Amino acid sequence: MAWTFRCSRTTSPGQLSTSPCRTTSSRSSPTMSCHASAASGPSTSTTISSLPRLSVAPQFLPRSLRVADLAANQVTEIFPLTFGEKPALRSVYLHNNQLSNAGLPPDAFHGSEAVVILSLSSNRLSYLPPSLPPSLERLHLQNNLISKVPRGALSRQTHLRELYLQHNQLTDSGLDATTFSKLHHLEYLDLSHNRLASVPAGLPRTLAVLHLGRNRIRRVEAARLRGARGLRYLLLQHNQLGATGLPAGALRPLRGLHTLHLYGNGLDRVPLALPRRLRALVLPHNHVTTLGARDLAGTPGLAELNLAYNRLVSARVHRRAFRPLRALRSLDLAGNLLTRLPGGLPGGLHTLRLQRNQLRALEPEPLAGLDQLRELSLAHNRLRVGDIGPGTWHELQALQVLDLSHNELSFVPPDLPEALEELHLQGNRISHVGPEAFLSTPRLRALFLRANRLHMTSIAPDAFLGLLHLSVVDTAGNPEQVLVRLPPTTPRQPRAGSPRARRGPAV
Repeated sequence: MAWTFRCSRTTSPGQLSTSPCRTTSSRSSPTMSCHASAASGPSTSTTISSLPRLSVAPQFLPRSLRVADLAANQVTEIFPLTFGEKPALRSVYLHNNQLSNAGLPPDAFHGSEAVVILSLSSNRLSYLPPSLPPSLERLHLQNNLISKVPRGALSRQTHLRELYLQHNQLTDSGLDATTFSKLHHLEYLDLSHNRLASVPAGLPRTLAVLHLGRNRIRRVEAARLRGARGLRYLLLQHNQLGATGLPAGALRPLRGLHTLHLYGNGLDRVPLALPRRLRALVLPHNHVTTLGARDLAGTPGLAELNLAYNRLVSARVHRRAFRPLRALRSLDLAGNLLTRLPGGLPGGLHTLRLQRNQLRALEPEPLAGLDQLRELSLAHNRLRVGDIGPGTWHELQALQVLDLSHNELSFVPPDLPEALEELHLQGNRISHVGPEAFLSTPRLRALFLRANRLHMTSIAPDAFLGLLHLSVVDTAGNPEQVLVRLPPTTPRQPRAGSPRARRGPAV
């Protein structure tokens, strides 16, 4: 007979996402219940509700126990036979308690060689507990006070696949070259939100995801990464790399790297000699001012490039800077200092973000050949209708979302793309919408005109005629409530001898 023991105010940690940015969660309950139930045989369960939180774990639990959940209590101490000598025990949840190392005996899991999940997150541990079950596959130690992993503490956990150590107080001196070297199945390691000044040594070759964000890392050395040749996702956001912390070739050992996050590191240029197979490069909130003709040539397989909120100016973006990126699908250049669209954009782009720049003109040439572009954001610039050259939208045959909000437009730009489904024009200076404003956009579904200069009758009665898919027209925040007549949802033919078929209701 197998038993499950629960005495918690939360569920056990939620299933982890397959995304590289994994999180754990728990759902609180208004009352606490202690529940012991058998997996088979007659019902022998008991439930005691509305009890105060436990401060001490039970001294003895059934030998056939499979799952133990003591999460979200005030447990400061457990005993050798609380979880010890339980050969069937698989999962132990102790997160959100008050456990220190003194309250966790060295033989706490002696004789329990089948435990695969152990959650000790959000406690008061100051170092990684020794003598953890060698069978562990997932270990949660985040949100503690851990400053040290004693030598050999993880030497027996050779089956461990996921290790969570984020939000602790780890420094370089609290780790050594052997800390992770025996973890021959480790795939996911989160060391974010600590005090590390360098990439840890001895990383296993099985590692696929490494979180090092929000540490104090000043330099990345290739030698520290040679063992982690299987790494796919490397997250280094919010460190202190600066202009010299990522030397050319530092990431070259990571030949299979898919995604690199370098958000907020004070970089003044795109790092050189990145892994050639890189698919996503995320560099927002740095100090990049220049893009040369060859700066991105070493990563021809990039599908996503994020250079938002840097210091790029048009004069320092080479006309061939993006030309090598034939696989590029998403380009984010928001929040820079660009005054014109960059040239040489790859024809396979699906998403182009240029909001919050200083664009003053749009010409057809930079957008030529972008016949796969589906989303274009030009919000928060300085565009006027007269600055949009004739034929600018002509080749954007697949464009579905166009954001021209918060510019200086005085009326709806003409000849918009036929495939357009969503048009953002809020925060402009539009005072009138004529009957021919949307003749070129028969598939329009949503139109945003809020916070312009529209009055009650500023929109012509026939402005939306023929827009059979239009279901959202937002005109809030104008000087007056605007009269909007939506078209019928299905076309209507006037009958002989009858007045013209009515249009849609006024709203």
